Amino acid sequence: MALSLSANAEALLAGIGPEHEDTDDAPEAVRYDALRALDPAALEGDLRDFVPRLIDGIALSVAGEPVALTLDGIDVPPVGDPSRARETTIRLSGAAPAGETLDWRFDPAFGASVLRLTKVGESEPFDSAYAVAGDAVALPMGEAAQPRGAWQTFVDYIPIGFAHIIPKGLDHILFVIGLFLLATRLSPLLWQVTTFTLAHSVTLALASLGLVTISPAIVEPLIAASIVFIAVENMLTDQLGRWRLLTVFAFGLLHGLGFAGVLAEIGLPAGQFVSGLIGFNVGVELGQLAVIAACFLAVGWFANRSWYRPVIVFPVSAGIALIAGYWFFERIGMLG
Repeated sequence: MALSLSANAEALLAGIGPEHEDTDDAPEAVRYDALRALDPAALEGDLRDFVPRLIDGIALSVAGEPVALTLDGIDVPPVGDPSRARETTIRLSGAAPAGETLDWRFDPAFGASVLRLTKVGESEPFDSAYAVAGDAVALPMGEAAQPRGAWQTFVDYIPIGFAHIIPKGLDHILFVIGLFLLATRLSPLLWQVTTFTLAHSVTLALASLGLVTISPAIVEPLIAASIVFIAVENMLTDQLGRWRLLTVFAFGLLHGLGFAGVLAEIGLPAGQFVSGLIGFNVGVELGQLAVIAACFLAVGWFANRSWYRPVIVFPVSAGIALIAGYWFFERIGMLG
């Protein structure tokens, strides 16, 4: 059995856990930045010392029998843009007994993992699964294994989409809160959310099919700018017009590209592209609706009060604008 592990090796070596969505926020950020500047040979040397800890954090078994892993090799890309993580491949192997099920668990300190199972002699993954940090997953294997059905794929990808909003998608959460703040009634809010959903569904599908490709270095700052725009607009007007829907649609297209980047990292099972894509999108919508429900429960009761805008809308929108503004300058490389 061969195991090819693609990972941000610098984050593993620095000990930056999954709780830090932005590596700059981690206490180990200085060491992480130093590791990103290492040439491939130097980084490989550090990784070889780390491999025993990595293997110790992998619980892999077939038919209930543990598989002992050994290192076959490490492929480290050359130093590129030091502001972006490089993907290192660590090749492991082990003697696996015959069996119908492969069980996998990754140390929660290493974060979530995406498994892609490929049969010998084939290039395309036979099956794939997303494992939340610390969770165990099982994949069928052997001659009796069958690709998962459309319904199972749909169900499996709903929590993945939901998790990209809650708890991982703080930028998308702030955007949805911004939409909520200007809509004092449910109907206008649903129009905005529906428009946003339609837009990001379009670009999510196009990008997932490879028909649209835009660098995250462009998309991510623009997403932050869209949040700033919505927040500032909330402070400048209390009217929800058609122009707002056009703005939301345009920004939804951007956010869809952001969702597509996450889905590209996870991947979709062979032959189940559509059901996986729909499941992921449904999960995203459920996450957004959960954010809206929380907003209604928190302050929706007071939307018609005279003090609602000065006490709720203005300070919350200002806070959102400041956070997203910081993200914008950080993402274009002006803040460290």
